[in-house]
Amino acid sequence: MRKYNVQKQLTEVKCNVCGRNMKLEQGMVKEGCFIADYSWGYFSSRDGMRHQFDVCEECYDNLVKGFSIPVTETENAELI
Repeated sequence: MRKYNVQKQLTEVKCNVCGRNMKLEQGMVKEGCFIADYSWGYFSSRDGMRHQFDVCEECYDNLVKGFSIPVTETENAELI
């Protein structure tokens, strides 16, 4: 969950799973954070809805541990 001030600067990021505040410095998240932003489309019961959430690295690890099919991992040539 993200909070912004009146100037639209990021002021807070909480993990939607555990509720922990993530480390934030000068509007940048300074730790591993999975950001989901998905707009549901046709053929779903959520057609036209947009869902956004943030998950800390520990909660992400716990989430994907339960997947029947593991996530696909590839290495990036450059880090942004």
